Amino acid sequence: MAVETVTVREVKVPNIIELPGRVEPVRQAEVRARVNGIVQKRLYEEGTDVKEGQPLFSIDPRELRASLAQVKASLQRAEATAANARAIVDRYRPLVAEQAISGQEYDSAIAASREADANIAQIEAQIEAANLQLGYTVVRAPISGRARRAQVTEGALVSASGATLMTRIEQLDPVYVTVAQASSDVLKVRRAIADGTIDLDENGKTKVQLYFGDGTPYSESGYVDFLDFSVNETTGTVNLRAEFPNPDQILLPGEFVHAEFFVGTRLDGISVPQRAVQVSATGASVFVIDGQGKVAVKPVELGPMAGDHWIINSGLAVGEKVITSNLQKLRPGVSVKDNAAVAGQTSGGSDMKPGQ
Repeated sequence: MAVETVTVREVKVPNIIELPGRVEPVRQAEVRARVNGIVQKRLYEEGTDVKEGQPLFSIDPRELRASLAQVKASLQRAEATAANARAIVDRYRPLVAEQAISGQEYDSAIAASREADANIAQIEAQIEAANLQLGYTVVRAPISGRARRAQVTEGALVSASGATLMTRIEQLDPVYVTVAQASSDVLKVRRAIADGTIDLDENGKTKVQLYFGDGTPYSESGYVDFLDFSVNETTGTVNLRAEFPNPDQILLPGEFVHAEFFVGTRLDGISVPQRAVQVSATGASVFVIDGQGKVAVKPVELGPMAGDHWIINSGLAVGEKVITSNLQKLRPGVSVKDNAAVAGQTSGGSDMKPGQ
């Protein structure tokens, strides 16, 4: 039987690392109560985008307004006391020059005037704090983003001391995808980069491609923006994070995704056409021609797909001939004839780049 083959040789292949990950918002803010009171009204629509500073809730302000009025009344009383103290100082000033009163009395009048002025400053600070507290009765968005479901309803009592959670706001464009990679795998990549087996991109960026839970690819590519330099003692993994544009907000926080990291190019990679690989529940294998010109089965460990080729992690050696045609008719031990017209082809054909 005549068959077509490809001869295994080392070629440049994208070094792809496949890892599961979770989507996280690039920024998240918890909106909490800063004053005590009863929630009067929710001022936003749940699940919609809000702007920074936009009112989200209103809390009953009447108690705080009453407190502010009391402090303002105290200010008026303090101002009257200070005016009287200054008047006494003005009356005592010419008398002390004429020695009609003692210097001690004059000094006491000056001290009383200064104390009255300090009391005014203290009450003015209290008014500023009361105004600030009154402003907190309108709960505003600390950041722009997507406002989630309200955690409190009208009539609920919220507490400043308990920092009652009222809602959360998440920024969804861009988003982060966080994954955890085994520290041993990170060490292998670093060693391969050091000995020149892996050639990094000139720009130094690591491209990432996402796939949803159903296997469909995400239309936008991302790049790694954070690599943790400490190993988790419990799991033995290192955290990586990639940033993705999310203009249509398709990626949602907490969503499970599959990520492919293109960490440079392997210079000693091996790949074979997809049609040459047979995948079963027990693993993957290919047919090769042995030294006697007969068919032999070789189990292989598959890496990721690169275009229409499978990257082979292990199982094949340079120089072996992988059969790519008549696979349904082949059986181990059957004598075959290598088609010379195609035998000159090599696995991968030419050096591949990420995405080919």
